[in-house]
Amino acid sequence: MSAPLLVDRPVEETEDSAKRRQIIEGARTIFRVLGFDAASMGEIAKAAGVSKGTLYVYFKDKDELFQAIVEKECAFQAEGVFDLDASDPDVAGTLTRMGNAFVKVLCVPERLHTFRTVFAIADRKPNVGRTFYETGPGIGIAKMRAYFDAQVAAGRLTVVDTEVAAAQFIESCHATMLKPMMFNFGPPPSLERIEHVVGIAVRTFMAAYGKK
Repeated sequence: MSAPLLVDRPVEETEDSAKRRQIIEGARTIFRVLGFDAASMGEIAKAAGVSKGTLYVYFKDKDELFQAIVEKECAFQAEGVFDLDASDPDVAGTLTRMGNAFVKVLCVPERLHTFRTVFAIADRKPNVGRTFYETGPGIGIAKMRAYFDAQVAAGRLTVVDTEVAAAQFIESCHATMLKPMMFNFGPPPSLERIEHVVGIAVRTFMAAYGKK
C-alpha cells in the first residue's frame, strides 16, 4: 500500500494567536487616542472586546503589551523589505526596489502613532526604546551593511565604512517624507514622490560608491 500523499496546507491561526492579535489591536487604538500614560488595562480590555482577566492571561501589564506592539510594528524590517539578493549584479535596481518598498511600508500613519509613543516614553522606559531600535532600525542597517559588504567583495561597490553607508542610504530614502508626517506637518507621500526621492537617493549613492 502506498504512503498517503502529503499536501501542504496553510497554518490556521490558533485561538490564542487570534486573541493576542485582537488584544494588540485594541491596545493600539487606546494608546493612539489616550497616549501611553493615560491608557489603562481596563480601557484596553474594553477596546479589545475581552475581559480584564483574559487580558492579564496574555500580558502582565501595559508595558509588556506596548512592547509587543513595538515588536510587531518593527517586524516588517525583518520580513522581506531588507532581504536583498547579493548575487544580483544590478545594485542600483536592487536599491531602488528596496527603497520604494521600505518607504511605502514606513510612511503609514498607523505605524507612526507607535513611533511617536516610543519617542515620548523612551527616557522613562529605555527598554522600550532599545527594543524599538534593535528590532527596527538596527535590523535594517545590519542587513544593508551585509549587502554592501557582499557588493564590495564582488567588486561592484567601493565603500570604506559600510555601516555608515547603510544608515545614510536608508535615511536618504525617506528624506522630506517621514519627518513631516512624524510632526503632523504633511500627509503620506504619493507613490510618485516616493519614487522621485528614492531615485535621487540611489543615484547619489551610486555616484559616490559605484565602481568607476
